[in-house]
Amino acid sequence: MNNPLKLLVIEDVPADFLLLERHLRQHGLTAECKRVDSDVELDAALQSEWDLVLSDYNVPSMDFRTTLRRIQAHRSSLPVILVSGSVGEETAVELLHLGMTDFILKDHFARLPSAIKRALDEADEHRARQAAETELHKLAQAVEQSPESIAITDLYANIEYVNESFVRNAGYSREELIGQNQRMLQSGNTSQSVYDELWKDLKEGKTWKGEFYNQRKDGSEYIEHAIISPIRQPDGRITHYVAIREDITEKKRAEAEIHRLAFYDTLTSLPNRALLLDRLQHALASNTRSGRKGALLSIDLDDFKTLNDTLGHDLGDVVLQQVAQRLTDCMREGDTVARLGGDEFIVMLEDLSTESIEAAEQTETVGLKILSSLNQPYQVATHTYRSTVSIGATLFNDHHQTIDNLMKQVDIAIHEAKKADRNTLRFFDPKMQEVINARAALEGELHKALENQQLHLYYQIQVDSSHRQLGAEALIRWIHPVRGLISPAQFIPLAEETGLILSIGQWVLETACTQLKAWQQDALTRDLILSVNVSAKQFRQTDFAAQVQAVVKQHAINPERLKLELTESMLVDNIENIITTMSALKEIGVQFSLDDFGTGYSSLQYLKRLPLNQLKIDQSFVRDLAIDSSDRAIIRTIIAMAQSLNLNVIAEGVETADQRQLLLDSGCIHYQGYLFGKPMPIEQFEALLNQR
Repeated sequence: MNNPLKLLVIEDVPADFLLLERHLRQHGLTAECKRVDSDVELDAALQSEWDLVLSDYNVPSMDFRTTLRRIQAHRSSLPVILVSGSVGEETAVELLHLGMTDFILKDHFARLPSAIKRALDEADEHRARQAAETELHKLAQAVEQSPESIAITDLYANIEYVNESFVRNAGYSREELIGQNQRMLQSGNTSQSVYDELWKDLKEGKTWKGEFYNQRKDGSEYIEHAIISPIRQPDGRITHYVAIREDITEKKRAEAEIHRLAFYDTLTSLPNRALLLDRLQHALASNTRSGRKGALLSIDLDDFKTLNDTLGHDLGDVVLQQVAQRLTDCMREGDTVARLGGDEFIVMLEDLSTESIEAAEQTETVGLKILSSLNQPYQVATHTYRSTVSIGATLFNDHHQTIDNLMKQVDIAIHEAKKADRNTLRFFDPKMQEVINARAALEGELHKALENQQLHLYYQIQVDSSHRQLGAEALIRWIHPVRGLISPAQFIPLAEETGLILSIGQWVLETACTQLKAWQQDALTRDLILSVNVSAKQFRQTDFAAQVQAVVKQHAINPERLKLELTESMLVDNIENIITTMSALKEIGVQFSLDDFGTGYSSLQYLKRLPLNQLKIDQSFVRDLAIDSSDRAIIRTIIAMAQSLNLNVIAEGVETADQRQLLLDSGCIHYQGYLFGKPMPIEQFEALLNQR
């Protein structure tokens, strides 16, 4: 830059203009600068030739976007650098897309000389690209002295010439480069599709433009913008390629930083409001196509202001960073955690159930996980900080819901959470909240049911073809003091989900063995077998076999009179562990029945390895037995298979004499169902035995 630069400066504050001139001189830049501060002065100035334009953003009576368009209309290649102290990152990104060359904050003037140089270099490159094919041979010396890396290769990318800049940037000597293939510079981080497109264009005689990730001799990686053009002989034949490369590593880093500042929270590195809203817009569109629900959860630390006031903002920031990490750890891949500011966080869940109730339950599960995680103490320097959390949630499903309304809904929900009882979760939709409240109430009452002896075992008789009683299945019932009899279908899934099924299952086993002990002491009942249902979660406990053995020993019962019923769905996973547990109990005489057989997935290979005693035909096959030939065929197949495996068969859900006869004709001689007796309390069951 020995020749004075001609700089056109758009600035309404003379003092700032003088400061800029002085700064350029101090950094060795000799420039002829002209200041304008109106559209009229700009139009007049543009009649002269300028090397570069420096412009403030907020010049009264001048709109920067309009100014940028006016400059581009006059000379599209004229670089424009924005020098301002008031423009935001999002605006800067927009202006870069509109054609602004670079963006310098006034309090970062140190970057200005290098930015001017880079802008001028880019302008030179633009002019060089336009003239490259027609002037290449005449510009040999200019090529050698060019600040850009330039190489000439043969048609197979073998290097025949490199300029000094290429040598300097790659880190290899000229001798090390000549004769080698350009592949030697590849870092491995450029997509193969880039190379495919490059060679496609070159083979078609086109100029290719793109970016490479390359590697220097010392192993460091750098990014280059490359323009590769064919060199044609007078007869039109392409004999070589010329590549003009610019190291844009720093520019890429600056762009990435601008993007980060525009879309990510600087404290936590979480997405900010802008990125959250963008992702929410995409989620609404995606849900429209899939029919699935999504959810927004607004999370707010209760009394966080007190922490800032007492320990200071620096320690408060540490807590916010820990909160961000805990929230991230609670999420599935694809979910979004964003920070809107202060202690306000938003979680966006995608790909929930298509059913509103189930989606609300899935959202509640995540919300409770968040509550549990954020309730754990925070270690901040020498302080231990504890906080409760309020969470508001709302569901969304498609693009008919506006983002503004969703944000209002989740805001209303979190205010309701704070009003109702801090450290809680509230849904915006009252109906959803009613469901969640009812579910939470049921869970609380289920805990009390165990403590207050509201759970009871009912017994359903099992008989053979001669009406001889074989035993019974023990079925759990919840007799609520207010609601009355509550169906197992209402509380067993909840018990499974909350882990209460382990306590309930242990109670069922203890109660059943107590009853078996009583039956052993009566001649009428001593030979009865009692079947007990075991849940998958209960059975998969590592010490389940030991638990059963301990209960059998404690009650001094004959283990051969205890039959454990397993469901077919339990056989899908960990089959080896299942066989080990069953075998340990089979050794002491405990029997096993496979319940609901035929409704799930059973591998025959595994089935023959299981130490089973019985297959239980599901009532879904028995129900339409008299009218559905397919059910009859399935039952005959199950019976034949059981016989080949030396297993007995029992059919459940037998309600009519016709069903019993058809089962008998098919070879099934053991039955359970309303035809013989419904599930009943022990007193009624024993009275039934005495009548038979």
